[in-house]
Amino acid sequence: MTSGPGLFSDIGKRAKDLLTKDYLSDQKFSISSCSDSGVGLTSTAVKKGGLSTGEVAVSYSYKNTMVESKVDTESNIFTTITVADIVPSTKVITSIKLPDLSSHKLEVQYFHHHATVTSAVTLNKNPIVDLTATLGTPAIAFGVEAGYDTTSGNFTKYTAGVNVSKPESCASIVLGDKGDTIKATYLHHLDQLKKSAAVAEISRRFSTNENTFTVGGLYAVDDLTVVKAKLSNHGKLGAVLHHQVIPKSMVTISSDLTPWPWINAQDLA
Repeated sequence: MTSGPGLFSDIGKRAKDLLTKDYLSDQKFSISSCSDSGVGLTSTAVKKGGLSTGEVAVSYSYKNTMVESKVDTESNIFTTITVADIVPSTKVITSIKLPDLSSHKLEVQYFHHHATVTSAVTLNKNPIVDLTATLGTPAIAFGVEAGYDTTSGNFTKYTAGVNVSKPESCASIVLGDKGDTIKATYLHHLDQLKKSAAVAEISRRFSTNENTFTVGGLYAVDDLTVVKAKLSNHGKLGAVLHHQVIPKSMVTISSDLTPWPWINAQDLA
């Protein structure tokens, strides 16, 4: 399933992850562990202002099936069941959220050497259907996405994008928000070992003539420590530090111009 163009959501994902992943302004503490039998457990506590919340997530992987379930302090239960290759080159994903019965969702993904197609539908009395299609190769891919409200008969979204990927770089252009925004990203690794990288993103919203420009970078200080930073034209500065304390145990410190940085400890045993 990895020899084709990938999912539509993979367009620009490498650059997006470098600019957004682990950048959180909340105070967060998380511990994760995984056993050899395929059982994973994650406990997370988040403090935002004077409010504290938490959640516990459990995952289990067996052969071609993955089950993930999460429970938070507000008594919400979110479960995802993923089964691969029920039919060759397919993946079926079922999402269930309780007590919100209107959030159930079923998605089917089909992977081909030169195309990927997905279809998702909400399992309620007013279903919304999402469709994506991607054509190309791992090096260059063209994709479209559309959402359709079966009750109103209107499109909820339509998006198009192109992605060009090389081992040392990746560039993408995405036209989204029903044609109201365009976003271009570029990521380049500065060395063959990919210990350092630079990324830039520029977006424009046509309805307001608003432009946003963000630059960022990643640098591996050593085998145990990685630093990331980003800065936007609005003056928003963020920084992330990953440090492996002991094998399979990692501490992450992130600051996004907040009075206090949050700390995220993750045990990947």
